[in-house]
Amino acid sequence: MNVEYISILIFAMIILYLAVKLWIVKRDLKKLREELKSTCKDGYDSQMRVTLWDKDAVKLTKQINENLDFQKNLKLDTERSKRQLEQAVSDIAHDLRTPLTVIKGNLKMLEKENLTERGQVYLQISNSKAETLKQMVDTFFEMSVLESDTEKADLQKVDLIEFLSRFLLENETLIRNKGLIPEIQFPERSIYIQAEPAMLTRVLGNIMSNILKYAEDSFTIAIDNKELMDDKKTEKEAEEGCMISILISNSIKDGEEINAERIFERTYRADKARTDGSAGLGLYIAKLLVEKQKGTVTASIEDNKLKFYLMFHKA
Repeated sequence: MNVEYISILIFAMIILYLAVKLWIVKRDLKKLREELKSTCKDGYDSQMRVTLWDKDAVKLTKQINENLDFQKNLKLDTERSKRQLEQAVSDIAHDLRTPLTVIKGNLKMLEKENLTERGQVYLQISNSKAETLKQMVDTFFEMSVLESDTEKADLQKVDLIEFLSRFLLENETLIRNKGLIPEIQFPERSIYIQAEPAMLTRVLGNIMSNILKYAEDSFTIAIDNKELMDDKKTEKEAEEGCMISILISNSIKDGEEINAERIFERTYRADKARTDGSAGLGLYIAKLLVEKQKGTVTASIEDNKLKFYLMFHKA
């Protein structure tokens, strides 16, 4: 009896020890999980600081902290490289402006000279290329400024229908010269959004430039609240939502290769053989400007139509 009793007691103590050990391990793992969540929210700027009893959990914490240090240094190096690249682009664009101004000034002076017919042709070509180069430099400079600018946009209450109508009127000549037919779909009542007028004009201008380059025969501009709806919302609830959707679409050539998922990337070009001299940054800059106004912009291709969806907060 004594031997059996001692055996049972020893077995019970082992079970109790294992149970306590398991409880300690689970408690330490829970602490690790909660602490890891906290460090992730801080962007790897802090380390895990917990008191643990299990030796393996302590070793795991040490390894996680080493990985956090590595991630932090990697993040700092990436941000530093990005800032250096932005500064380099800005500096190059700025440095190019002065000689470009001189070149354009000299070309202007040459227009007053008695040039031969061939010389006039060369002068015209030089003027055109100088202007193209100036536009590219200005675009790169604007991009670098936008990427490094942390100031908030001065959002105002904008009458969207009036704003879009005025924009179309101002660009009527360009639209007609390209032989495009605009299809306008505006609601009868006024719609107000929160936006900065100058930025919104630039966004629409960049998208319009894309339309003028690639549209086949027509384009559509509409204020479409139905894009905000889902299966759980009524039309009234959608109209009372906090966002307003602007749909801008244009027809494209059948089979034209445009990757809508990448169209707003800085390095993306739909036409890799582009000969117009543009930098292909218009839509990337448009995206930066929309996001600066706390909005979003996406694109998709449906039925040979390239569609842009711009979302702004309702005023």
